[in-house]
Parts: sequence; structure tokens; C-alpha cells
Amino acid sequence: MTKLTNAAKLYIGANILVGMISLWWAATQWDGHDFLRAAAYLTLAIVASPLKVKLPGINSTLSVNYVCILVGASALNAADAVVIAIACTLMQCLWKVTNRPRFFHLAFNVASTSTATVLCFAAYHLDYYGLLPHDVPIRLFFASLTYFAANTLSVAGIVAISENKGVATVWKENYLWTAPQYLVGAMVAGLLKSYDQWVSWEWSLLLLPVVYVIYRSYRIYLGRVEQERKHVAEVADLHLRTIEALAVAIEAKDETTYDHLRRVQVYATEIAKDLGLAEEQIRALNAAALLHDIGKLAVPEYILSKPGRLTPEEFEKIKIHPIVGAEILKRVKFPYPVVPIVAAHHEKWNGTGYPRGLKGEEIPIGARILSAIDCLDALSSDRQYRRALPRAQAMAEVASQSGTSFDPQVVSALLRRHTEMEELLRVPAPGDTRLAKPNRVERGSAPAAGFENSAPERTGQGSNAPSFTSMIAAARQEFQSIHELTSELGSSLSLDDTLSILSARLKALVPYDAITVYMCDGDELVPQYVAGTDSALFSSLRIPMGQGLSGWVAENNKGIVNGNPSVEPGYLNDSSQFSILNSALSIPLCGPRGTVGVLTLYHRKRDAFTSDHMRLLTVIGPKTALTLENALQFREAKQSATTDGLTGLPNSRSLFLHLDSEIARCARNDTTLGVLVLDLDGFKAVNDRFGHLTGNKLLQEVSQALRESCREYDYVARMGGDEFVVIMPGIHPDDLALKTQTLQANVARAGRLTIAENIVGASVGAAIYPTDAATAEELLAEADKQMYSAKHANKRRRFAMVETPAPPVYASATIQ
Repeated sequence: MTKLTNAAKLYIGANILVGMISLWWAATQWDGHDFLRAAAYLTLAIVASPLKVKLPGINSTLSVNYVCILVGASALNAADAVVIAIACTLMQCLWKVTNRPRFFHLAFNVASTSTATVLCFAAYHLDYYGLLPHDVPIRLFFASLTYFAANTLSVAGIVAISENKGVATVWKENYLWTAPQYLVGAMVAGLLKSYDQWVSWEWSLLLLPVVYVIYRSYRIYLGRVEQERKHVAEVADLHLRTIEALAVAIEAKDETTYDHLRRVQVYATEIAKDLGLAEEQIRALNAAALLHDIGKLAVPEYILSKPGRLTPEEFEKIKIHPIVGAEILKRVKFPYPVVPIVAAHHEKWNGTGYPRGLKGEEIPIGARILSAIDCLDALSSDRQYRRALPRAQAMAEVASQSGTSFDPQVVSALLRRHTEMEELLRVPAPGDTRLAKPNRVERGSAPAAGFENSAPERTGQGSNAPSFTSMIAAARQEFQSIHELTSELGSSLSLDDTLSILSARLKALVPYDAITVYMCDGDELVPQYVAGTDSALFSSLRIPMGQGLSGWVAENNKGIVNGNPSVEPGYLNDSSQFSILNSALSIPLCGPRGTVGVLTLYHRKRDAFTSDHMRLLTVIGPKTALTLENALQFREAKQSATTDGLTGLPNSRSLFLHLDSEIARCARNDTTLGVLVLDLDGFKAVNDRFGHLTGNKLLQEVSQALRESCREYDYVARMGGDEFVVIMPGIHPDDLALKTQTLQANVARAGRLTIAENIVGASVGAAIYPTDAATAEELLAEADKQMYSAKHANKRRRFAMVETPAPPVYASATIQ
């Protein structure tokens, strides 16, 4: 009783009061002179009361005991007739029922039946019937109609109040069609009356089988009607749920889509009932609430998901969706007016809406309801461009647009009932099922290296299962993420940049604690990119093919899910080399030229990766491998263009670029820059005596000696042939001479190591920026000039040492 509205409580109370008055009046009419006959009819009524049928569509039953009530009203006094009616009601409500009625239900039914019986008695015993010949059939006809009207209207009233519908609507839909049954009952009561007059009332009891035949016939008929009704309801429910599933799938842009549709549905239905819309209009509004934005299929995704304000051109594109939606739904041919609601749900009360600029009541009532509710829910939901408003604030915003954007009548109903409708939304919707979430099933220890024996992922249903809308949204997000990742990979030719992009983007798809990209280098895997936990350990590894987890993946060209990361350094047999990570996901990177390397992700948790993660890596693996191949080829080409192939030093092209950059930096910082040009002495003699291979080896040894002689930030390059350049930023002019002597000594030592003779030296020329020159060409020219001067001086010194004759040696002699 506490769940009933005040109107329902008042209505029930009034019916019970009228029933009590009817009982009091009937009690005053009792005379008790025909007690045996009354008892017989009462027994007949009690026996007939269980013969009841359920009325289709409502929670109500109809029993053939109304025949006994008509007989009692026509043949007995009012008190006896009411006693029969009350006994029939109690038997009908309490005998073989699934759910026993509460006391107030029982009191209402007894009171309504008592009132209807008294009115039936009064209708039968009106005085003016005596003016008509053969008045009994006429009396029974009007008495049965009176009982029918009084009994059904009282029940229709409480149903209408409970469901917020019109009394006439409920009565016509659920009770009017039962009127012929009451007329049949009047015929049976007439037969009993005739037996009473022609033979005796005892013989009328033999008509009980006739009453049972009527019951069976009506039960079979109503059973078929109920089956047809259920079939129609099931088809309608299937139709609606098909529409709902389609709408949710189309609009699955985020996690809130299902809840958004349900909120709009509940609000729209309740507001429509509050405004007294017909059942057909409510059905149309219910379908439109699901499908009103189906036209957004024609709007580009980047506009729908744009985080900022739309441009005028983008808004014009948005404005086509009601028209497109209406065109789509025209092909469905709904039995109720859905299309006009969808076409007009962005129209405004003052005529400033779109697409047609309808105004006021030109807009269909369903569209007026939907536009206000859709705006309220949009304001109270998160969007890309703003956070959700509190429900009260959102309601105030909608109320402020009453009479401009929205129908004042709709806004008034929203203000009055939005709190109540929020309570309705807390109750789970019937049939609200969500797709099951794949759950990880705990298993035992992973195999030593994981390998392909990792336990397969199992699925099951749980209370935390996501909705299918979230799975659709996740699929769209996955596609977008993979598209962005592959696009960015394809736009980079730098190996370091490529791997950095891969690491950053991949973490959004597959969470990990560490990532390593190993590149194939002969029979080994060399870490090319390492980030995250234990990065120092993985950076130091050189994994032979077939060894460790990643080596196995590279050799067998198979992926591993939840392998054991500890086996990566395990082949070292070094107990100090171990990892704190507990699971690994690894795939081979296979390009057009074969396996390029291995991509391995590591995680602290056991069984952290799933087969779905493997699927994602497998999707991006070929693109990653191709990108890495391209990056490696680009790096090789770049190195060949700027690096000397024999010595590994920068070549002349790279030298000029670097020298220009250093001069610009020294000019900004007002510092000096030293340039040394070095040419080997005796190099031609090495080639002539020992061959060019030894000469090449000499150049490599000299290059290594020059690098070791310089500071970390000095720059050594090979100009060509046996000529080298050393760039020394910030060196003091007084230190150049000492640096020159060091370089000459190291070059001579490299020569002795190569050919075991002391025939190799170096001529060195120096220039200082800005003292000697201001440009790269001038600096090199000045240093080259000084180098040739030194070279000529060295040649003259060596020539002088060869051409100067030895002093004569005189032998001592004795003259005899």
C-alpha cells in the first residue's frame, strides 16, 4: 500500500467506503424467508467460482460465478445476492492463485463487487419495467449490463491511475470486449428464472453442466486469444529489441551509449504518459528514442568526435543527420509514426531549429519531448569538449530554454518528474544482458621459457563483464590506434625515432613494463632499443640464435605468450644476471628479406599477457619489420654518404658540414677553434714495398691512433688518400704544438705496429679560428698550406740526411 500514489490510495478508499454503504443498505433488505433457496444458490456460486479464466493483457480474472450473482439479484433479496457476490469474490481471489492478494486488494475487490451487485439488483427491480410485456429478459439485460459496467469500470479506474492512463482507454482496451459474455450470462440466468417459474427452483440446479460448458468454451477461446496476444507481443518485443541492438551498435561511440539510450527511453515514455499521449504515439516515441541519431552514419567520424567547437562548415554537415535518419527509417515502414519524430527532433519551439525550421505545435509532440530529453541527457553526460554537468544544473539549463528551444509543457513535466524518473532508472531494465568478458584462468607455473606451450586463454562470464557496446568501442579504438601507429611508423626513416614511436604507441595497446627490440646481427641478436625495467640488463645482452627466449623466437619464427624473462640472460650461466620481470610476450619481426629481429615485451606480473595481445602484435609485426628494414637501409645509405668505408671516420662531405657548424657555434660563444691537417709521410713506400692491403691496414691503424689521441668532443675525419683532419673546439693556440707532437708520435707508433719499421711519419699543419681565418674553406686552406710547408721541410731534412757524405777515415801509418 505504501508504494501506491496518493490518488490510488484515495480511489481505493472511496471504493471501499461506497462498498460499505452498499453492504449496509443490502443488510437492511434481508428478510430470511427463502433461506434454503439462497443456500442452494450460494453453494452453486461457490462451486462455480473456481471456474475462472485469466483476461489477456492484464492481471485480472473472470469467473462464471456472475451467472449466480445475476440469478441471486433477480430471484432473491439484495442481502442474499450480496452474500453470494462476496462469497464468489473471496473464492475467486483465494482459491488456487499463484500470489495471494494483500488485504487492501481483497477489500477493494469485495467492495467493488458488493457495489456492482447492489446496482445490478436495483437495475433489475426498477418499477417501470412493468409497463413492458415479457419484462424479465429486458430486466436481465439491463441488470447484466449494469453489473458489467460497475464491476469493470471500478477495476479499470485503479489500473488507469496506477499506469497513468485514461480510464476510458484502459476500459476499452481490456474490458469492453468481455461485454458479450455478460449477455450470455443473462441468457443462462433467464433460463434459470424460467425453470423457477414453470417447474421449481430446484430443477434449475440441473443447469450447472451448462455453466461448465460455457466456462470450458470461453476458456478455450480466451486461451487462443492469449496465445495470439503473446505471439504478437513476442514479435513486437523482438522487433523492438532488434531495433535497440542495431541502434546501440551504430551509436557505440563510448561506454555510455547503452545508458544514454535507456535514459532517453525511460524519460520519453514517462513524459508521454504524463502528457496523456495515445499508446501508438508512445510506441513511436520509444522507437525514435533509440533511432533518432541513426543519420549520424552520414557524418564523418572526425566531426562527431571533435573535441572543440565546430566550424560553420562542420555544423552544416551535422545538420543533415535528421534528414538522413528519416530517409533510412522510411524503408522500415513502422506501424506507428517514428519518421516524423526523427526528422524533427532538432527543431526548436521558436522556429530556429533545423532542418525545416518548424515552430511551436507544428513540431510533432514526440519530437518536442525527445529534443528536451536528449538535451538534458547530453548536458549531464561527458563529451569530448566538456565535462558533464550535475543533473540539477543540467535541468536548470533546459528550464531556461523553455519557450525558446523547448515546449513549455514538456519542460514543466520534466521539472515535475525528473527526480522520480531518476529513481526508475536505478531499477535494472528487463532483459538487460551484456556480453561476457574474457577472464583469465589461473594456471600453474609457466614453462621454463614459455615457448609455444603457454596455456591458452579461457573465457567465461562474470559480474564485471563489459557491455557489447564497450567491445564495439574497443574495436574502433583498436583500429584507430593501429592505424595511427602504422601511419607514424611509415613516416619515419630514423631508426631511433621509429623505435621510440613504436614504444610509445604500443604501450596504449599492450601494457608492459619493459620493451626490447633485438636486431639480427649475423648469428646473434643485438639490442637496438631498450626501455623500462631492467633496461641495463637487456642492453648488455648479445643473444645467440636459439638461446634465451628471444633467441628461440628468432630461430623458430614463432611467438611466445607469457614466457619466462629469466631465461633471456640464463644462457650466460651468471647468477648475478637475472630479471625481476615475470612474463614476456615476444614475436619475430619478419620482413621481405627474412627475420629482421625480435620484438619482446616484459611485465612484472605473471600471466600478464593474453592471446589478444599476441594478436595485436602479430598485426603490427610485419609493418614494424618493414619499417625497421627501411630505417636500417636509410641509416646505411646515410652512413655511406657521410662515412669513409675503410676507416669508419667521417668523410670530406661530413667534414665540411661539421666544420661549418663548429665555426657558427664558436662565433656565438666567442671561442677558438683549432684545425689540424695531417698527411702521412712514407705511405707510398709502404704501398710499394708491402702492398696496398698493408697500406689499407696502416690507414685503419692510424685512424684508430688519431681517435685515441683526441678528446671525446674532438672530430677526426679522412679527407682522402692518406690525408686526415682533426677539429678541436676551444683549444688554446699554445697547446697546438704539443697536440701536434702527440699526433705525430702516435702515427709513428701505428706505423711500427703495422710494418715493424720506422718509415712512417706525419706532416701536420695548423690553423686557428678566428686568428688565421674566418671560414671553413679558409681554415682548411691555411692548415693545408702549413702542412705542405712542414712536409717540404721534412723532405729536405730526410734528403740532407741521405746526401751528406761521411767524413773520411784515415788509417795510422808508420814510415820506415
